[in-house]
Formats: sequence, structure tokens, C-alpha cells
Amino acid sequence: MTDFVGTVTVTDSGGLAATQPVTITVASAPSGLNIPADRKFAWAPGLNSMGGIPSRTTIFITVNPGGNIQAAIDACPVGQVVKLAAGTFTVNNYLLIKKGITLRGTVDANGRPTTILQKTNGAVPGSYQPVDAQPIIIVGPNRWPSISTQSKNLTANAVAGTKTITVANTTGLAAGQCVLLDEDDYTGATFIGLPNRNGSPTTAKIFASDRVVFMRHSPSDPGDDPFPDSLTWFSRANRPLCEVKEIASISGNTVTFTSPIAITYTVAKTAQLTPYVEAHVKLAGVEDLRLTGGSDGQVRFEQAAYSWVKNVDNTVWLGEGVAINDSFRIEVRDSYIHDGAWSAPGGGGYALSLSSGSAEALIENNIIRYANKMMVGRSSGAGTVVAYNYVDNGFINYDTTWQEVGINGSHMVGSHHWLFEGNEAFNYDSDNTHGNAIYMTVFRNNLTGDRTGFPQEGNARAFGLMFGSWWHTAIGNVMGKQGATGWTYVTPGTNQWSGNYIWKLGYDPQHWEQAADPKAVSTLLWGGNYDFVTNTVRWENVTIQSLPDSLYLTSKPAFFGSNAWPWVDPLGTTKLRTLPAKARFLAMP
Repeated sequence: MTDFVGTVTVTDSGGLAATQPVTITVASAPSGLNIPADRKFAWAPGLNSMGGIPSRTTIFITVNPGGNIQAAIDACPVGQVVKLAAGTFTVNNYLLIKKGITLRGTVDANGRPTTILQKTNGAVPGSYQPVDAQPIIIVGPNRWPSISTQSKNLTANAVAGTKTITVANTTGLAAGQCVLLDEDDYTGATFIGLPNRNGSPTTAKIFASDRVVFMRHSPSDPGDDPFPDSLTWFSRANRPLCEVKEIASISGNTVTFTSPIAITYTVAKTAQLTPYVEAHVKLAGVEDLRLTGGSDGQVRFEQAAYSWVKNVDNTVWLGEGVAINDSFRIEVRDSYIHDGAWSAPGGGGYALSLSSGSAEALIENNIIRYANKMMVGRSSGAGTVVAYNYVDNGFINYDTTWQEVGINGSHMVGSHHWLFEGNEAFNYDSDNTHGNAIYMTVFRNNLTGDRTGFPQEGNARAFGLMFGSWWHTAIGNVMGKQGATGWTYVTPGTNQWSGNYIWKLGYDPQHWEQAADPKAVSTLLWGGNYDFVTNTVRWENVTIQSLPDSLYLTSKPAFFGSNAWPWVDPLGTTKLRTLPAKARFLAMP
């Protein structure tokens, strides 16, 4: 299948927006679908740029149950493997991997882990109170990453799509370093007006810059974050728009990165580049394990790069099943993340989390089920790809009728430029609980609008955008479920709590009396999606002639085997084929 060569016209549709038409003329390119440049990224996530996860065959030592895993990790030479025999190991003090080795368990004939790492004084199903709050595994120099106070002011804007910036000085910077690029979007922000409430203009306002919306109202709102404390929750103070970069080279005051900048950072907002105190841990892997009982997250990447989790059965945790903080090009693949200990809002039940500028991660070919939030982005995620995962049954334990957010790159102000491709999930949504997320691309997913484990749904939707979810792109998806009844194609311009909708746009679950966010609607680029309400491919404000197979892959991934790829084809006669992650789940005993 080739890219469309010609003209794409973006216009208003159905009275939902009042935007000016934009015409984009582009030539065929391997990067795929023709969308505006500010929404694109050269997605090469995880270890894709290195040819994938290294296959390490040199076993340094095999540790049996009861043995000292940490001592083996500390002694293992870089590039080798600490092998754990089948059986159960108790890890009540976390393991720290701070160099490029692999910690690998043992698997059965079907490839399922038979090595169990358990924390016996940690998470307990149905409880938010562990005896001892610690993870099981940390990949990084230490538990708490430390960033330098020696930030470098940029002397010119860092332009999206380029790799080069200029800074006031390069003292303390070196090729190979991972650094943080950010800007201050809070100091110059102002209170802006909100849509009508109860059908009439409101005097209530919200605090925002041109791209960043904070959860701060005037007059104050019960759902507001605490200011100024929240300004440092997952970023440097006032700087939630950020991304971790890797330095390729330095010449004079010019710094060149190994990957493009995802969004423009401006001198007007005091854009800065900041090194970390310690070097990122690179090329460390966790493979073929079953983990249970972690109670301050289960696996944590804390200031790591080009590191991974592979074929891990991750269950019964508090915090995050996998946490990716201050990190670059982490890969989570082929794993089963399920049944968190405490599925309630508040941070205790997230399956996956990216935070603090973490960038260009790859979340691929996983099964993710039964947690509160399936994944969150907290001031992070630039260049991240979430692809070919089976995601189901996100829920709140005290209100199982409420349909939680499914695949998602939001939950704390500042996240941007994620790609969601080829997943099956009960919905895509971009939440505004702690501020907005922007520039997300949702391509060739099956968004069912339905959780298989919960027959009653509240707030059901296949695709949702909460207030502040600006510049989203949704193309080539198959939405809803064949034969489902009681569904409506799109919400009207007012908030709707009840009812099932394919598209639920611009809503605010803290203010159902508030009309839809007009900017979320007007900046949504959507078309080429098939839905089971109208049983048609709808062209809303984008016209295309064909879809590329992928926006980040150049060929069929190996884990698809003999299965057809792409498996989601809204323009074809057969809309849905086999997703390997779901087939793997259905085959479980």
C-alpha cells in the first residue's frame, strides 16, 4: 500500500467547528500519512533505532531460589546475563540494576515465566496500605533521580523537527548524555474563558498558556490541583512541557541530539537544557519473570535509557506496574500486566506510567487488563509509541459501572506527541484530571467502547477528548462493536454524562453543565474511521485516498507471524483480523 500523493484538505464538518480550511500538498514519503507537520514525529521508539532488544547469550551466573540476586547483579559484567532458576524468590528489599546487564528468569515450554519474584510485605489485593512501600526492581543509578541545578538557557528557539539547539554555554554537557529540554509555560500564563455553563456564559476561567492548560480555576474549583506545590509533581517547577533528549555531539555552543525535537521550545518562555547529576543507565533488561507484591511500583525505570522489560507477568502491585521516569527510549513488550492490587483513582492502580519528561518509549505487544488507569502520561512521552496492545477492563473498584480511560497519554499537564497504533482497547481518551495533553495521534486502532468484564457502562465512549485535549489526530480506526445497540455517533455540543457515544468530544467530567471545549473539537483532525453505528467510513474534516500500513514501522513486525498485517483496515472489506496480543490472552489456560 502506498502513501497518498496529492492534496489533503482539512475543513470544518457538521457545524462542530469554525476553523479556516487548510490545504496541505505533500509528496509520497515513507513516514506515512499526510498530516500537518506540527502533528508529526519521526517515531523510532524504544530500541528500534538499534535493531531491537539485544539477544544476550553469555550467562554470568545462575541463581537458585534463596540465593543473593543483588550480589549477582553487582558482580555481573556489562553485556552479560544474571539467570534466575525456576522457583520463587522473596525480594523484600528492591533490586537495583545500575549497569547494562540482563536479569532473566526461566520459562516453560510455552514461554511463560516460571521464575517468581515476590514481595511478601508489599501490595495486598484489595488494600491501599502496604506494610512496606518499595518496588521489586529499579533500573537506574538509584531510587531517586537527581537533576542538575546548572540549567543552560537557550539562545534561540528549539524548533520542532530539528535536532540542533544553541545554548548560552555547554559546561557540563557531553556527547552520549541524556538531558532535559523544557520551557516555562506557567509564569506567562493567564486565566482564559470557559465554554457556557448551563447554557449561558460563565465568569469562571481556567489558567492556560497557548498550549498548556493547568487545573487551576478562577474562582477556585474543588477539583483544582494545589498550587504552587503541583508545579513540581512531575516536572521542574513551572515546566511541564518537556522531553528527555540524548546528545549526539557538541560544537561550540551548538548541541545536536540523536533524535528530532518533538515540539518547539521558545526563548520567550525561558527554554532551558538541563543535565542530570548521574549518567543514565543504558542497555539494562528485565526478562522472563513473574512479579508480584511491589508496593511503590513494581518495576521502575529511574533515569534509564535504551532499557527494557520483556515477557514479564506483572501482577498485584501498588503504584505503577511499570514506571518510566526521567528516561529515554525504554521498551515494554510482550508482557502481561494485570490485576493491580487497588483499582481506584489516586495513583495506586496504574498499569503503566511515563513521567518527568520521559520520551520515545515503545509499549508494544502487551496484554493490559484490570487496573484503574491502563496507562498515564505525566508531563512526558514525546515521541512515544503505544502499539499492538490488547487493553481491557479499566475500572474503579467502588464504581464498576464507570468506564475508565483506556489507551491514553494524559493525566498530568504537558504530555505531547504520542502515537497510538494498532491497539485493541475499550476506548481512547485524553483526560484533564491534572491538566491537558496535546498533539496525540490515534491510528488504525480497534476502539470498541466496551469493557468485556463489566456489562454495565457509565460514560461509555470509543473515543473521548476532555477539555484542553488540543491538536489530536484520529485516522484509520474501527470503532464500536458490531451488533451493539443504543449507541450514538457523536455527542452534541453539550456535555453528556449518560448515553453511549462513538465520539465524545470536549467534555469535562468535573463539570457536566459545561458545554464542549470548542478548541478540542476544532483542532481534532478526523477521517477515514469506520464505526458500527453508521456502518460507514466517515470523512469528517480530512480526505485521503489510502492509509499507510504504519506510522513507525517499515514492514510487518515479527510477532504477527502468519497473521495479516495491518490487522485494522477500516477501508477494506474485512475490518478486523487477528491481534496477536489478544490471541495470546485467549490462549491462556
